[in-house]
Amino acid sequence: MTERIILALPGKGALAEPSEAFLKDCGLKVNRLNPRQYTGTIAALPGVEVLYQRVNDIVYKVADGTAALGITGLDVVQEHPHDDLVIVHDRLGYGHCDLVVAVPEAWVDVESMADLTEIALDFREQKGRNLRIATKYTHLTRQFLRRHHIHHFTLVDAEGAIEAAPTIGYADIIIDLTQTGTTLRENHLKQIKDGTIILSQACLIGNRRALQQPAALEAARILCEYMDAALNGRSYYQLNVDICGDSAEAVAALVVQHPLTRGLLGPTVAPIYGTGAAGTWYTVTIGVSNKNLLAAIEHLRSIGGRNATALPVRYIFHEESQTFVHLRDRLTRPG
Repeated sequence: MTERIILALPGKGALAEPSEAFLKDCGLKVNRLNPRQYTGTIAALPGVEVLYQRVNDIVYKVADGTAALGITGLDVVQEHPHDDLVIVHDRLGYGHCDLVVAVPEAWVDVESMADLTEIALDFREQKGRNLRIATKYTHLTRQFLRRHHIHHFTLVDAEGAIEAAPTIGYADIIIDLTQTGTTLRENHLKQIKDGTIILSQACLIGNRRALQQPAALEAARILCEYMDAALNGRSYYQLNVDICGDSAEAVAALVVQHPLTRGLLGPTVAPIYGTGAAGTWYTVTIGVSNKNLLAAIEHLRSIGGRNATALPVRYIFHEESQTFVHLRDRLTRPG
């Protein structure tokens, strides 16, 4: 790639350090001479320059084409939709938070959005005013409330810790991001059970027009390959176990009796030489999902397996990055 391609990354805030850590874990370490610089490079992406920005600004930079690609929060992307924005990968596996509706704990009769709809009508009819809502997410808030038939509301500009808005008195309820709900509880707020607007996490976005160009598309392909491989690898262990048998074929037949020990494609069976033990021994290597690890080991024990070792898998590269395949299809789809 000879053209200069910009990848925008969070320079400050909750996504800054996790984004660099994630890229490093994917084999895409960002080289930055000092933390005060706003640019960097990635050895695996020659021709790509990293630009550090705030998460909101990343959306704008990618939307206007200044940056071809960027990592930001899915909540920010959906709050600021743009025709030229395309979500390349919507689940990078970190930066999880939920955009939720939260009301004062004192509102004991308000447990659902249906209850809140009634409260909004009561405010209008009995108090002669709209329900006041403090939020930074005006676009998503309007969409969500209208879907729940709440029309009498006023959005209040909010900066800083808006959890205090109902206590101070400049809003009745809030719509904001939460990770654990602790801050809401500390401010005597409760989340409405069906009041989750979006489940957000870090995502990779791109500029639709820029990705029509070969250099930017190739940069996106490389990013998707590494990201998919790293995320795939997190779900698996490489399991090695020693088994005695008449032949490699006989051992393989015993292993695949259980569906959990068939591996990604099948077991690899290799002879062990010079063991000094009676019989012919083989090492079986398979890929096993994390959730099935113990069940797989127990099956291997039942057929004579010994000395089982499990190693985390760093990367799993499939025939092609499915994330990139989906991106390419969307970019070539008419309309």
